[in-house]
Amino acid sequence: MSGHSKWATTKRHKAVIDAKRGKIFSVLAKELTLAARSGGGDQASNAKLRTLLVKARTANMPTDNIERAVKKGTGELPGVSYEEIVYEGYAPGGIGVIVEVTTDNKNRAVGEVRSAFTKAGGSLAAPGALAFNFQRKGQFLIGAEATKEDVLMEVVLDAGADDVIDHGDHFEVLCNVPEYDAVAKALEDKGIKPESSEIAYLPNNTVPVKDPAAVKSLLRLIETLDALDDVKAVHANHEIDESLLPS
Repeated sequence: MSGHSKWATTKRHKAVIDAKRGKIFSVLAKELTLAARSGGGDQASNAKLRTLLVKARTANMPTDNIERAVKKGTGELPGVSYEEIVYEGYAPGGIGVIVEVTTDNKNRAVGEVRSAFTKAGGSLAAPGALAFNFQRKGQFLIGAEATKEDVLMEVVLDAGADDVIDHGDHFEVLCNVPEYDAVAKALEDKGIKPESSEIAYLPNNTVPVKDPAAVKSLLRLIETLDALDDVKAVHANHEIDESLLPS
C-alpha cells in the first residue's frame, strides 16, 4: 500500500499492535536467529543483525530475549530451524497481497495463510504472479511531531535515503535495500523513532477500494494474516481513503 494509506492503517492498528507485543517479539526473535545463523553474532560485521537489533530495541524487546535469539542463531543455545518464505495472493476485488513468513513448519504456514485467503473470499497465487507489481524498498513512516522536515532530510539523505515525502501528519522516508541499515542507524542516533520501519514491498500502482464493505473485508483479511504466528509482514497494493477506515 502507499505510504499515506499505510500510515492511516498503521495508526488505526497501533493499539492492536501494542496488545500483540508478544507476537512482535516472536517475529523479531526468529529474524534475529536467522540473521545470526547466516552472518554471525557480531553486529559490527553483520549489517542485517545490526538493523534487527535497532528494531528490537525500538520495540522495547527485553535484552534477555534478544541475546537468547542471537545465541540460538550462533549455535550457543539449542534452537529450531527457521526458513523465510514469501506467499502471494489475491484479496477480493483483485487486490494483490504479499505475505512474508518466517516459520519452522512450512506446511503449517502455507495452510494457515491459504485458509485466511479462502475465508476472506480470496486465493493464493503462484509464486511470481504478483511480485513484478511491487518493488523492494526500505520504508520509514515518522510522525510529523517527531521531527522537522529539514532536520529529517539532512539526517536520512546523508545516510543514503532516496526520498523524503511530506504527507502532512507524517513523513515517509524511502531508500534502497542496501542503505536500509545506514538510514535506520542514522535515525536511531538522532533519536527519531519511526512508527513503522521495514524493508517493504511497495506497489508500483495502487488499486482504490471505495466500497465500505470491501474495505472492511480487506482489512479483516490483513488483520487475520497479521495475527498468524508465522507471518512477519503483510503488504498490499490497495489505496483506501482515510474517511472509509473504521473508527
